[in-house]
Amino acid sequence: MAETAAPIRPTSATDLDTKYTLESGRVYLTGTQALARLPMMQRERDLTAGLNTAGFISGYRGSPLGALDLTLWKARRHLDAHHIRFQPGVNEDLAATALWGTQQVNLFPGAKYDGVFGMWYGKGPGVDRCGDVFRHANAAGTSKFGGVLAVAGDDHAARSSTVAHQTEHLFKAVMMPVLAPSGVQDYLDLGMHGWAMSRYSGCWVAFKAVADTIESSASVYIDPHRVNITQPDYALPPGGLNIRWPDDRLVQEERLLHHKLYAALAYARANRLNQLVIDSPNPRLGIITCGKSYLDVRQAFDDLGIDDTLAAEIGIRLYKIGMVWPLESEGVRHFAEGLEEILVVEEKRQLIEYQLKEELYNWREDVRPRVIGKFDEKGEWAQPHADWLLPACGELTPAVIARVIAARIGRYVTSDRIQARLAFLEAKEHALEKSVIPIQRTPYFCSGCPHNTSTRVPEGSRALAGIGCHFMATWMNRSTATFSHMGGEGAAWVGQAPFTETRHVFANLGDGTYFHSGLLAIRQAVAAGHPITYKILYNDAVAMTGGQPVDGNLSVPQIARQLEAEGVGKIVVVTDGTERAYTAADLPQGVPLRHRDELDLVQRELRECPGVSALIYDQTCAAEKRRRRKRGKFPDPARRVFINEAVCEGCGDCSEQSNCLSVVPVDTGYGRKRAIDQSACNKDYSCLKGFCPSFVTIEGGRLRKGKAIEADAHSFATLPEPQIPATQKPWGILITGVGGTGTITLGALIGMAAHLDGKGVTALDMTGLAQKFGAVFSHVRIAERPEDIHAVRVAAGEANAVIGGDIVVTANTEALAKMQAGATRAVVNCTETPTAEFIRNPDWQFPLDRMQQTILEATGEGRADFIDANGLATALMGDAICGNLLLLGHAWQKGLVPVSLESLTRAIELNGVAVETNLQAFLWGRRAAHDRTAVERFARPSKVVELPRTQSLDELVASRADYLTAYQDAALAARYRALVEQVRTVEAPLRSTRLAVTVANNYFKLLAVKDEYEVARLHAAPAFHAQIADAFEGGYRLNFHLAPPLLAKTDPVTGRPLKRAYGPWMLTALRWLAKLKFLRGSAFDVFGKSAERRLEQRLIVEYEQDIAELLRCLDASNLASAIDLAGLPEHIRGFGHVKLRAAEAAQQKRQSLLQAWRTSGAPEPRTS
Repeated sequence: MAETAAPIRPTSATDLDTKYTLESGRVYLTGTQALARLPMMQRERDLTAGLNTAGFISGYRGSPLGALDLTLWKARRHLDAHHIRFQPGVNEDLAATALWGTQQVNLFPGAKYDGVFGMWYGKGPGVDRCGDVFRHANAAGTSKFGGVLAVAGDDHAARSSTVAHQTEHLFKAVMMPVLAPSGVQDYLDLGMHGWAMSRYSGCWVAFKAVADTIESSASVYIDPHRVNITQPDYALPPGGLNIRWPDDRLVQEERLLHHKLYAALAYARANRLNQLVIDSPNPRLGIITCGKSYLDVRQAFDDLGIDDTLAAEIGIRLYKIGMVWPLESEGVRHFAEGLEEILVVEEKRQLIEYQLKEELYNWREDVRPRVIGKFDEKGEWAQPHADWLLPACGELTPAVIARVIAARIGRYVTSDRIQARLAFLEAKEHALEKSVIPIQRTPYFCSGCPHNTSTRVPEGSRALAGIGCHFMATWMNRSTATFSHMGGEGAAWVGQAPFTETRHVFANLGDGTYFHSGLLAIRQAVAAGHPITYKILYNDAVAMTGGQPVDGNLSVPQIARQLEAEGVGKIVVVTDGTERAYTAADLPQGVPLRHRDELDLVQRELRECPGVSALIYDQTCAAEKRRRRKRGKFPDPARRVFINEAVCEGCGDCSEQSNCLSVVPVDTGYGRKRAIDQSACNKDYSCLKGFCPSFVTIEGGRLRKGKAIEADAHSFATLPEPQIPATQKPWGILITGVGGTGTITLGALIGMAAHLDGKGVTALDMTGLAQKFGAVFSHVRIAERPEDIHAVRVAAGEANAVIGGDIVVTANTEALAKMQAGATRAVVNCTETPTAEFIRNPDWQFPLDRMQQTILEATGEGRADFIDANGLATALMGDAICGNLLLLGHAWQKGLVPVSLESLTRAIELNGVAVETNLQAFLWGRRAAHDRTAVERFARPSKVVELPRTQSLDELVASRADYLTAYQDAALAARYRALVEQVRTVEAPLRSTRLAVTVANNYFKLLAVKDEYEVARLHAAPAFHAQIADAFEGGYRLNFHLAPPLLAKTDPVTGRPLKRAYGPWMLTALRWLAKLKFLRGSAFDVFGKSAERRLEQRLIVEYEQDIAELLRCLDASNLASAIDLAGLPEHIRGFGHVKLRAAEAAQQKRQSLLQAWRTSGAPEPRTS
């Protein structure tokens, strides 16, 4: 299609605008940026041809095209300069209709340009939605100097979709030619051909984008004239093939079926859109493929050790299809001549395969090759059903394709390399089956996400899910099940309601979907009249795809008025209490403005309403808050939450109330507690609703800056230059991490640096829904020339380096599959970042040792470095987000990244975000790689690093006795020692101290309850205030969030005490209260008569009785049962109603264990 220029090293003048301003040579582009550059190149070609054209772009966002509109907005200055108008669509079919309008401009007087070329974009479901528009507009045709390219984003694996989709078959149904680019360079080359074909044939032209191409980056050639376009020798009918008016609909059909599609085929033939890539003098096996599958086939060749020369010797002929429908017959027939067999490699359902079989059907049997693809020779519809050869479900991988190719050629040729590779793939599969660790990063709501609160429903109710981030409520404890397509939210209830005893449901509907098409679903619900409450989740951004604004004017008062006009009965607006641009006076009469603390009550009221009601939940998207705060465009309250871990009971109620991932576990000598991840916290403050007195808020002040600012460079050794790996063969880097933490930035930085070094490079970011705290992968491949890279993904066992931003994701089978013992080196962040499972299970454990061992086995002993990157980044830079750049510095210093220091530094500068901070983090990573001990000593001088050791029973008892003395007095400590010693004595003949240790921990917990005196003592403790001073600086004050028995108000719905904030004066009160601990348990103890205090006293008595009963007949056979019973207090955690609930569950368990103990035939009681 185009000649390849010689490799060019970019000039030092490269900047962020170069990708749009450089007129020739190479630039580093993502697939999304290539689509933004493409119309500018078309305008330049037209000007050279003497045409004054303009461009128009419209569509609707959706993964994998989720960032296209953001990219176009950023490039608006360059688009405007090229007379290209970007107008986002309210939805996909209205955008497509606007594109139809661009082709009609020159039908009427007053046209300002010779023609308008257009680009539509949308994901697979958007294509489905536009079937009617596409059918009409394609039949009508395109203008002579216009043309339309319809970019369809297909999510083959449903990574960020509610259904996997493949759009080619729909485009075939509306008779639009379909182009399938296989990489970023093809986006530019085939894109130019697409508009030229559209103009020539009068057809709208479809352009398929998948994650492997649109979300990849590459160093590509951007000369707009590098594509040589040939006009076909095709006899056009009178009047041509372009749009006209008037135009009878049956004449349109005849023109389309008799001429336009054949003109498109003629164009494809004349311009060699389908290319013979590898030929053989003695061909036997033909492989025909397209798009992303072409890259997979080339990678499969590499994996099997088959280069172009060996392929020709084996008898392989490779045909790359650029236009997958309609399939150009002449080229296919030439390709098929002399072949014994043709293997069709295409993802999802057959398109090329069916067309190919049709083309070859009438050939003589003695010359017609066999055609296989999804199935072998037995065929698709044979019974019993044959095994899939290349499955249509999910995605194809180079490994799957390599096996099929090896099997087909294995009948007449093989090699040691092929056999070795197949053996490796087989062994890798078996190894991965054994190394599965039951932990994964499930996508989740961001920290502080409004949906953490808004998607809750009252007890006894259920909700229907919708499209958007809130869809994730379906796998949380939200009583939310089933979903619809975009715009159909709640309409399923119209069909369910008449046939169920359920009276009412809630339906979640995002503000973006409401504006897109959701209002029609509400109109349908009103027409049906069944009780349903729409929860319109107004978060001020289209959060799912990157925080774009809604494509038009939409405010809460406007929504409320629209709903009222549609006939919705009861409407309530709920906010988080922060300042709004509107007041209650701006809402329709009778629409109240309520606080989110009343959400449960509001929903209980609404579910009793007849007909349709609506709750508009107004709270800004947490991720968007963070973005705007960084730009100074959103209020950033000087208020942070802090947990006194000494007071915390580890009950998890704060996680239950907030559903927030920024509430993290902290393992202490007194058990697991909670802390707030200050780097990730988005200041939603809903964790404060946890019924626990351990929470304080730091009002004023700021987080203390990291120690890096105090560093003297001379105190660290001069860093040596590492040996940069060679890239004669493509060098594969796999980067792993957690979505939303900047993982993909590392791939972008390495890619840009390689480009600046003049190398060929591709980078593929596998995100989708995973951007919401799920597992994220970035594949980077670097070679001397772009032509040396055939596939963008790192193949199985082909990762030369792994930069593990998160150990959970790195120990996942998807990442482990890329590693090979003895060949892969890894640098892995071993910070224990909890998964969403911790929110549901307070006792969830992080299997760090097992994951580290799994990675070591995959890479080979001594080939993986583990570093607490987030912890170091927090200590050094004051923010854990710097951990990724620190990790990159570590990897580069270890020789894992084949780019120069100069180019990597320049790439960080070009990124333009927190440049100095990121350069510092990168430098600290290099220092840590060179001398980890020195960096650790500087970052955390007060932290004594000791080898882990087990605390002896004597040490445990001594520490707990000291605590009880401070807690109350020596008498209580003596009582504690006495029972533990009694247990130790009875257990000693069994050569065990397990029961004694269990009693030492659990009896202590019962004796040292966190009553009012103890909470006061721990809040007043100097150690707690020193901990705060270590984390914060500046003038700050403390607010305590408590529900004191004598002061707390009661929740009118639940009847439970309500917490409230108390200012700094409370610290003085707490200090005085702590001194009154001598009143504990006496007649003057004003707190001792509460149900909670009486329960605690009863638990102590019961525990002492239970232990006495256990000791009377303890032996080796029932020791484990005794330990289970003695360990029950560990599960009695929390305060108030939380503790009472836990105690009730523990009591039921206690009764069960005691019954089992007493009926198990325990030995006779011991005699003294």
